[in-house]
Amino acid sequence: MIPVIPVIPVIRPVLGEEEAEAVAAVVRSGWVAQGPRVAEFEAAFAGRVGAAHGVAASSCTTALHLALLLAGVGPGDEVVVPSLSFIATANVVRHAGGRVVFADVDPVTANMTAKDVEVALTPRTRAVILVDQGGIPADLDAVRALCDPRGITVIEDAACAAGSVYKDRPVGAGAELAAWSFHPRKLLTTGEGGMLTLHDEAVARRARRLREHGMSVSAADRHGSARVVIEEYDETGFNYRMTDMQAALGLVQLTRLDAVIARRRELAERYRRLFAEVPGLACAGDPPHGLTNYQSFWITLPDGFPVGRDALLQLMLDAGISARRGIMAAHREPAYADVPADLPVTDRFTTRSLVLPLFHDMTHAQQDRVVEAVAGHA
Repeated sequence: MIPVIPVIPVIRPVLGEEEAEAVAAVVRSGWVAQGPRVAEFEAAFAGRVGAAHGVAASSCTTALHLALLLAGVGPGDEVVVPSLSFIATANVVRHAGGRVVFADVDPVTANMTAKDVEVALTPRTRAVILVDQGGIPADLDAVRALCDPRGITVIEDAACAAGSVYKDRPVGAGAELAAWSFHPRKLLTTGEGGMLTLHDEAVARRARRLREHGMSVSAADRHGSARVVIEEYDETGFNYRMTDMQAALGLVQLTRLDAVIARRRELAERYRRLFAEVPGLACAGDPPHGLTNYQSFWITLPDGFPVGRDALLQLMLDAGISARRGIMAAHREPAYADVPADLPVTDRFTTRSLVLPLFHDMTHAQQDRVVEAVAGHA
């Protein structure tokens, strides 16, 4: 059988000649590693999300790992995370030597609430990773009100949430530590790459050292000095750097962010209107405390839907439409079979939901095809 190549992708990044020229300019400059463009991107992105400092990294995963180390997480410490998240959210806890504790999520937003977190806390809890799932802002203030008095650090996993709004401020503005992704499935992409944003200058300096092998002076600063600089290595660090080529791409992407979000919100609202005709089908949407960027648009099939989720995905693929299963649940994967988990909301969401195509240049005709591919089986 000849495989069907989907003609409607689940997402397509917005890239143009401006990005190509920006990267080419870096190549022509001769400085392609972490350097002046990275510093410029760090400042621009931090300003966009309301943070004092940005520390670029090679991925959101490495940014989250740095955040856990900065929070003091080590062997024996517990970290509460949602199972309903890409598996990297749990993996970084193990990278830091901590113990994963899974919490359930809200059935509407797919985010952990303060109540979900409270159930999972123990005297050994050192940190909580709060995910803005699919770009839907989690209720950070409520979780911090629970955790801050207990000395528990709340790290915001804002991988999907660039440009989302929480209580009239950018998502991430109120976070002690927030981690971001620039993977191609995100609204702002650098190919691969991530960012850690924060407000404490001393902590930011340490994060920059840790992401560059623990080096006391960055390679860019050392090469730019008129005097000989002998660097020191005060602690064990990592190679978590971003390149200037990626940062140049990110700077152009940042100028597109508002327009991309406006278009995605327009298309998402149209999805919601069209799917209102399908009884019991639930759609992603804004929470009471904010606005989502719709990094993902998911639907949850009602009980009794005639077609199973996986079968529906195959039917859509056969029709040339690329969709994805809903957000994965880490506790259902073999790597986390040893972690106790009683998560009924997570279990239902991960087996009944799917992510639908949503991209900047999607046409209404393409969207109608997607809706019909689902509604036609109701």
